[in-house]
Amino acid sequence: MRLMLAVRQRVCSSIRSIHRTNLFLSGDYEMQDPKSEEEVVNITYVLRDGTEKRIRGKIGDNVMYLAHRHGIELEGACEASLACSTCHVYVDEPFVNRLKNPVEEEEDMLDMAPALQPNSRLSCQIILSKELEGIKVTLPKITRNFYCDGHVPKPH
Repeated sequence: MRLMLAVRQRVCSSIRSIHRTNLFLSGDYEMQDPKSEEEVVNITYVLRDGTEKRIRGKIGDNVMYLAHRHGIELEGACEASLACSTCHVYVDEPFVNRLKNPVEEEEDMLDMAPALQPNSRLSCQIILSKELEGIKVTLPKITRNFYCDGHVPKPH
């Protein structure tokens, strides 16, 4: 029995690939204000109703967690583990080529996002840097929402 369990665990662990979010990107960092003006990165979120919300982020902030901190309705059901597309945003054209290329897992999740566009990205994979000063991201009008019972997620 123990041998069968060990074999099953070995097989399952070799089949299943687990993506771990870097501790630096866990959301706690985004709860801190910038310590100096040198680390400030300004970002504008265009909300679903078209209004803009300007936020003073900082170098290293995760765009999804930063949105959560500031009450912007951007779901992030998988908590940045690249297992959903609920944090899908459109990146303003001048900034698209300043972002790192998406990894294969992000591209796979984007394929599930409704209303996909060439400038679509998962906000959980966008980390602010000085090169992104002034970035603007737009929330799509629709999303594949995992919370279908009216639940509104709260940041941890």
